[in-house]
Amino acid sequence: MDDGTLGPEKVVNGYNDNAKINFVGWSPDGQHLVFTVRYEDEVDNGSNLALWIADAESGKARPLFKSADIMLNAIFELYVWVNNSCLLVCTVPSSRGDPPRKQLVPFGPRIRSNEQRSIIQMRSTKEMLKDLHEEELFDYYATSQIVLVTLDGTVNMIALPAIYISLDPSPDGKYLMLTSVHRPYSSIVSYKRFPKKVELWTVEGRFVREVCDLPLAEDIPVAANSVRKGKRLIRWRPDMPSTLYWVEAQDGGDANVEVSPRDIVYMEHAEPLDGEKPQVLLKLDLRYRKSYWCYGSFALVYEYWYKTRITRTWVISPDLKNNRPRLLFERSSEDAYSNPGSPVMCRTPSGTLVIARIKRNCEGSYILLKGRGATPKGSTPFLDLFNVNTGEKERIWESDKEKYYESVLALISYHPKCEVQLDQLKLLVSKESRREITQYYVKIWPDEKQVQITNYPHPYPQLALLQKEIIRYQRTDGVKLTATLYLPPGYSPSEDGPLPCLIWSYPGEFKSKEAAGQVRRSPNKFARINNKFPLLWLARGFAILADPTIPIIGEGNQEGNDRYIEQLIASAEAAVNEIVRRGVAHPDKIAVGGHSYGAFMTANLLAHAPHLFCCGIARSGAYNRTLTPFGFQKETRTLWEATDTYIKMSPFMSANKIKKPILLIHGEDDSKVTTAMQSSQFYDALKGHGVPCRLVILPFEQHQYAARESIMHIIWETDRWLQKYCATNPGNIRDMETNVDTPQSPTDAVLDHEALSLNFTKISSLIKLIQLAFSQIVFRK
Repeated sequence: MDDGTLGPEKVVNGYNDNAKINFVGWSPDGQHLVFTVRYEDEVDNGSNLALWIADAESGKARPLFKSADIMLNAIFELYVWVNNSCLLVCTVPSSRGDPPRKQLVPFGPRIRSNEQRSIIQMRSTKEMLKDLHEEELFDYYATSQIVLVTLDGTVNMIALPAIYISLDPSPDGKYLMLTSVHRPYSSIVSYKRFPKKVELWTVEGRFVREVCDLPLAEDIPVAANSVRKGKRLIRWRPDMPSTLYWVEAQDGGDANVEVSPRDIVYMEHAEPLDGEKPQVLLKLDLRYRKSYWCYGSFALVYEYWYKTRITRTWVISPDLKNNRPRLLFERSSEDAYSNPGSPVMCRTPSGTLVIARIKRNCEGSYILLKGRGATPKGSTPFLDLFNVNTGEKERIWESDKEKYYESVLALISYHPKCEVQLDQLKLLVSKESRREITQYYVKIWPDEKQVQITNYPHPYPQLALLQKEIIRYQRTDGVKLTATLYLPPGYSPSEDGPLPCLIWSYPGEFKSKEAAGQVRRSPNKFARINNKFPLLWLARGFAILADPTIPIIGEGNQEGNDRYIEQLIASAEAAVNEIVRRGVAHPDKIAVGGHSYGAFMTANLLAHAPHLFCCGIARSGAYNRTLTPFGFQKETRTLWEATDTYIKMSPFMSANKIKKPILLIHGEDDSKVTTAMQSSQFYDALKGHGVPCRLVILPFEQHQYAARESIMHIIWETDRWLQKYCATNPGNIRDMETNVDTPQSPTDAVLDHEALSLNFTKISSLIKLIQLAFSQIVFRK
């Protein structure tokens, strides 16, 4: 409402109670809501997704299509609003029959050839098309027929069926940019590198022109900042009715080639006049990164180069030919303290986002910059009034520093041309503290009146009084480090003594010691419990050291990974020494864990710093770097260029050095370089050397885990491991087995709550949380 409060709640109605809702999206004018509905009891061989639309005023919802025979195809982009009254939707072609069957007799051998001596280097991947049958399946399931549907259910087909991966209407709603992929496919790269065609059509279904048809891109170099040849990042200008812009590499897409300029940004109307050539907007010596537009008056264009970490921001006047680009910012991307923030955006009537122009006393070209505000004392989000012409800025708002963490989320002042008077500013902000869950507010200028619009309860009141502190310490080489220390409610080191501790982290790579030592966190953020973060074990009486910085630094021409093990151990030792010095962690009861590159870190620490940890938990890691020979993380050298580094960094090669227990967890269908084979082979190597280890492969899971059964099982496995190998008082779970190779079935894992015994009496209320998290575990076949 005008005073910042919320109007009356309106319940969307019209569908059955057991409906599953997905793909929710507003119309540009906010008058309608579109979403999909599915029912679990209607699953069959076809698509059981139905597209529904709801009126925002009444809340009444109904199916959008009149015919129930129209089935949706949600493989790639499902739908997009063209304007306030019609949508572009991907549907299953009516001519599609039954899925292709795999022939009992193979087509023949699978052949891959490089007789033409092409140099093709690929980072290891999985889930590529393996044979002709999988290509047929890809065609079958991914092919869509695009239809234009109005709010009254009228349907018109647009273009021929194809594998459309992107649907982009022009801001004025007159043109459609359709991006599709086509044969020949590849068995070594994903669909994003398949031959790609970009076409323009009118909303009436008239073909306008082909923007480009890019060939298969198997040969993009692995070097950082290498890109595809030809037109890329083709977009509509959000501030113009129907103008395209795109980027083309001048180095053939190869970051190893020295050339100036490296990228050129072009612009062109949807239907250019005969003989009209694309306009050059900007020539860049680094790699184009992104741009923000401001209704024709100016645009901000960002370029970046990974090797030097240099990032630049340019101001251009896209519609003034004689106006030269002006450098606005140049800084290191690693320097969080110098980050000026990003522009606050405003939504146009057509639904696009442009930079909001701020009027102050009816003068000046002002915008708003919002940022996280990293400082040596912690992050303090801010909002600056910035003059684009002079570079002058004024801080008009800053988050509370003592108790709360506040952040600007969006501008909700509306103006058709996105021009807002400073004294009429209205923002949506969030506010949280270490013990108060995030709530949302409307902040109204000029007096910065704040109206609370949500009142969410604490999701786990048993941990409402947990203790949280950002601690600072340093490595032996002088690099400053930080971590977030969590302690159970009511715990006192002097009264209760040291606790078992779980350290959970993920290494980072930097080019300078100064950048590595910067503080990028806040002590005032709410402590959230989820399956990716181990705060749940506060309820078991553990101290949690979350995200201690593990910087791997390579200054100048040095490669950080050449000293990876040395720096990893130094960072871990510094963290362990600090929590032991504080008296919060028992030196013999410290576990280490992490996910992905954090799992890789965990295995290396158990191999090279066994004196620091009693056990480890490694989830979805890659442990043998010879299986990722063309680079990993930010390592751009190949195995043959840095053989010693690859081998020394691989914990698989040091499996014989590992003596402490390690729990390995992996998703069976992990499609990243961290395939499940990495964990399986590492487990075999560990078992072959008599290491106490356990391998858990989660069915159907990818790199991140999603199923309730998987998440609850991970909790059980992790708790079992920590109780057996780390807890001061092991055995809190009744009938916990002692033989790691013959585990008790999770189905029979029942907690004896009367046997729970924590080392201090002040947190007895946490038993309720343990009951909630563990006793309701359900495992289904």
